[in-house]
Amino acid sequence: MTDYYEALGVDRSASTEEIKKTYRKKARKLHPDVNPAEDAEDQFKLLGQAYEVLSDPQKRQNYDTTGDPDGRSAGFGGAGGGGFGGFGDIFETFFGGGGSGGPASRTRRGQDSLIRVRIDLKDAVFGTTKEVEVETAVTCSVCDGSCMRPGTSPTTCPDCGGQGQTQRPMRSILGTVIQTQTCARCAGFGNIIEDPCQECDGQGRVRERKSLKVKIPAGVDRGNRIHLAGEGEAGIAGGPSGDLFIEVDIRPHDVFTRRGNDLHASVTIPMTAAALGTSITLDTFDGEEHLEVKPGTQSGETLTLRGKGVSHLRGMGRGDLKVHLKVETPTKLSEKQKEMLRMLAEERGEEPGESVTEHKGMFKKLREAWESL
Repeated sequence: MTDYYEALGVDRSASTEEIKKTYRKKARKLHPDVNPAEDAEDQFKLLGQAYEVLSDPQKRQNYDTTGDPDGRSAGFGGAGGGGFGGFGDIFETFFGGGGSGGPASRTRRGQDSLIRVRIDLKDAVFGTTKEVEVETAVTCSVCDGSCMRPGTSPTTCPDCGGQGQTQRPMRSILGTVIQTQTCARCAGFGNIIEDPCQECDGQGRVRERKSLKVKIPAGVDRGNRIHLAGEGEAGIAGGPSGDLFIEVDIRPHDVFTRRGNDLHASVTIPMTAAALGTSITLDTFDGEEHLEVKPGTQSGETLTLRGKGVSHLRGMGRGDLKVHLKVETPTKLSEKQKEMLRMLAEERGEEPGESVTEHKGMFKKLREAWESL
């Protein structure tokens, strides 16, 4: 069995782009018009067959799996000896299957692209516009995607007469039948580009860096993707462009963390401020906000600023800003400060320095009274 990878001269892991590039180079060298070797025509036809199979994703998968581009097993209707692969093969042999019924188009849709953009948390709250650099394939400006040197045109393939397919008689157990195959000389296109564009090497596109302004909506979160239709890689031979996807990442913020559409911040206040009450000035994404801390505030309590969080992606308002209070107990006290705290403890009827016992509930007091009887 012919090894199409060996015939084309590529590895089994070769990409579609590598296969096409290798085929173009070899086709120029092996073409019967420029190659004087006696078997040049046979080599050229084999090269065309290999390219036809390996450039088509479905045929290539079938070939890698079963050894046959059409996905047929050996034998009649299954594994076994030689013969037809099934009734479908007999039908195709009778009526000239194996082709698409006309010349193939050179144009191919370009691939989709994915890039990542990192933004600040504030940009996620309100939305922003970012300018991004993309390295991609764009339509060749010299040939305008035609793949040919300007002023030239393709010639009709002499082997298939522009049909993209060739027919030849074939003897079988059923008699002489006509077999239709993709033309090896023009690879099924029906014409031949004899003078390809030198700028794009006959691809109709070149690689370059381009700048795009991307609008990032308010409320976007880490991992969200923005879809830009038609901003991906330009297609081959003037084919339509693919799409571009922008994946968003968000830098951590020094003060605020995000949970859903809410923002969270922790603020530490002195013990005396928590006891007596105070006011806090917090620098938020909306500007300065003043929060009132009530006397007797305990560590862990939360103050909420409504509508100061992240915008909802669907435009349904904004989340909240939640400020978590942490009461700080002093660790280093002067003798005067210690004395003042002792005086406060005495005033409150507390015994500083003694162990704190749990408050006895009514049922515990009854139980102890019963046990003492």
